[in-house]
Amino acid sequence: MKLNVGGMDRILRIVLGLALIGMTLVGTIGVWGWLGVVPLATGAIGWCPPYAIFGFSTCSTKE
Repeated sequence: MKLNVGGMDRILRIVLGLALIGMTLVGTIGVWGWLGVVPLATGAIGWCPPYAIFGFSTCSTKE
């Protein structure tokens, strides 16, 4: 599995995922906030299935 989620993208995914989960736990938003697990997981792992399917990557290329 080749990483396809770069630095800033990973940070934004993790922050968004934690924010959604946190707001769900506090009761600010409904149950749909548990979808924050998806960006949290893809940010933590560094791999996104749709990016792989469409051949997209936000990782910087090293030569």
